[in-house]
Amino acid sequence: MAIFNPSKICAFSSAFFSSNRVLLTTISLYYSSHTIHERVKEYFALFLLLATGMSGVFVSLDFFLFYIFWEIGLVPMYFLIGIWGGPRREYAAIKFFLYTLAGSVLMLLAILGMYFDRGTFDILELAKLRPFAGNLTLQALAFWGIFAAFAIKVPLWPFHTWLPDAHVEAPPGGSELLAGVLLKMGVYGFLRFAIPLFPEAASWFTPALVALAVTGILYGALISWVQRDLKKLVAYSSVSHLGYCLLGLFAGTAPAVAGSAFTMVSHGLATGLLFFLVGMLYERRHTRMMEDFGGLATPLPRFAASFVVAALASAGLPGLSGFVGEFLVLAGTLGVSFPAAALAALGMVLSALYLLRMVSAVCFGPVRLEENRTLPALSGREAIIIGVLLLALLILGIYPSLLLDKLNPSVVDFVTRYQGFLLPGARP
Repeated sequence: MAIFNPSKICAFSSAFFSSNRVLLTTISLYYSSHTIHERVKEYFALFLLLATGMSGVFVSLDFFLFYIFWEIGLVPMYFLIGIWGGPRREYAAIKFFLYTLAGSVLMLLAILGMYFDRGTFDILELAKLRPFAGNLTLQALAFWGIFAAFAIKVPLWPFHTWLPDAHVEAPPGGSELLAGVLLKMGVYGFLRFAIPLFPEAASWFTPALVALAVTGILYGALISWVQRDLKKLVAYSSVSHLGYCLLGLFAGTAPAVAGSAFTMVSHGLATGLLFFLVGMLYERRHTRMMEDFGGLATPLPRFAASFVVAALASAGLPGLSGFVGEFLVLAGTLGVSFPAAALAALGMVLSALYLLRMVSAVCFGPVRLEENRTLPALSGREAIIIGVLLLALLILGIYPSLLLDKLNPSVVDFVTRYQGFLLPGARP
């Protein structure tokens, strides 16, 4: 049975995720340079340390270095939330740290097990040697050790409970990096490590993982529906949308895997823009509750238009980038598991409902509170940030082949080598 071409998959995944990271990190730094006014030097030192950790994760070819960079990314985010976060920042920072550390410890045990089995930390070599080959029990233990770290980072339901607190309490730049980059490190880990190193274990547990992904899609959408805090609503929507990434990856067909990768880019752009917009509202009103807004299309027409487009992109409106990735995931999953595809489609319907309700509550209707009539218009800095992200959402929505043409060769190679471990009925 064919094995993965690790060098090709690694090159594809590293370049793909690193390019997305550079854009979002640059925008977050630019935004933070005008919103952070206390302990500025410490903030940017930690921010750049976080960027270093993220860069190392995506380019490491040695498991020892990968683990070091993975842990480097944990420490600065802890301090960014704990020092510059909201009123419950200490609780959110500690919860984030403990959850991530627990997964990291299990991953470290799996890495050490692979080293003692094969005598190397080299990622490409390990993918060829296949740690614990022939011993499904040990392979399954190592797979679940690595799975824990990546599932918590995504986060996959039911390992998601740290995410809403971290998103809500993090400063705006931190929320953007959480949504756009740090969460994607978990999906990247499944793509680069969990499946290539342990394909038999991945195959054995794929039905359970697909079920977890679908549960996360529906759970995140339903919890988002009842939220009144705008930032918490966007945070729970991330749980739902990232479920599509894992569903596509474990469905294993070429459209589904390509859709998974495309959704990771689109989610980082759309959700990141929503976090920026909510942060801009909070700077003006110092509240994030829906009932404190309404009718903002009158005093802030450009803001309201941007808010509507960002929400529609997140909901998967055709013509915007969110539609492309989620449609490909559903199309690729349909021939593999009709129930999973149907439930995931229901998640898209629920997504549209809670996002449109949010837009209606914030932007339309009469201006209910006098404080909202005199809100300052968007600044030049804010307009630049919004414009860059909106442009990216529109370009990828209208011209998705710009990204898909780059993805397709590696995706086909991935699926061809993975076809022996797909769900029943899947084809490359």
